[in-house]
Amino acid sequence: MKLARFSPAAGGVVRIGRVEGDEIVELSGVPGVSTSLRALIPQLPELREALEAASGPRHALADVHLHAPIDDPQKYLGIGMNYKEHAAEAAAAGIPTPTSQLWFNKQVSCITGPTDDIVKPAISDELDYEIELGVVIGEKCRHVSVEDARSVIAGYLVTNDVSVRDWLQKRSPTFTLGKSFDTHGPIGPWLTTDDEIADPLDLHMQLTVNGQVRQDFDTNDMIYDIYEQIAYLTQVMTLMPGDILATGTPAGIGAPTGRFLKVGDVVRAEISGLGAIENRVVAEG
Repeated sequence: MKLARFSPAAGGVVRIGRVEGDEIVELSGVPGVSTSLRALIPQLPELREALEAASGPRHALADVHLHAPIDDPQKYLGIGMNYKEHAAEAAAAGIPTPTSQLWFNKQVSCITGPTDDIVKPAISDELDYEIELGVVIGEKCRHVSVEDARSVIAGYLVTNDVSVRDWLQKRSPTFTLGKSFDTHGPIGPWLTTDDEIADPLDLHMQLTVNGQVRQDFDTNDMIYDIYEQIAYLTQVMTLMPGDILATGTPAGIGAPTGRFLKVGDVVRAEISGLGAIENRVVAEG
């Protein structure tokens, strides 16, 4: 299933729906469905049949506003330099390749919707983009083995790990501040459940800026795959339903060439089988 949070384009109450082609079917009539997809995730196994069969009101996707599928995760974590080609371009710029998994927090207040604006901070001229496969955790878990890691995944979404480079590399060496500006976590367009994807390690990713291709890679270029990531993290912490893992970006980011985002730019990030998010860069008001 493809599960989305949406509201009528003119405003109104947020609802959860099932995406079918160019339409979305309301699921409000299914017992247990509220406006929170995070709250629904632990119930997906028992509610799946009802969710798939529900025949509530239908809306054209073009007529609704899509919200961030999960706007209230307990954790939004990202891994740095986890694609071989990206690590190589970073090394060429003098940034050493980590010898183990390098994780950082994106504060959850950065999350925004799949078509909402990205605000360029007035204090920075080094606004960068990073397409990433987002993994959403489906159950409370700790000490998960690599072999069992897929069983704790609820599904996937497209993320753009927007980064403020002059804060990331110069003013906040822990990455957290440079990764956590408001609106710098667009995700979506919906949650695609794990059963819809044959192999999440064989998906095509492409990011364009104003229609120009900047990143164009497959998820099989990861240094640490998503199962190794889950096993590594759960040695340290309990992952909860709805937690989001941004699993690394491929080569082509703006930093090595200085091609940073400008006001008016339109950034489109698309992953095969998961859909696309598209966000315009606006000035901080």
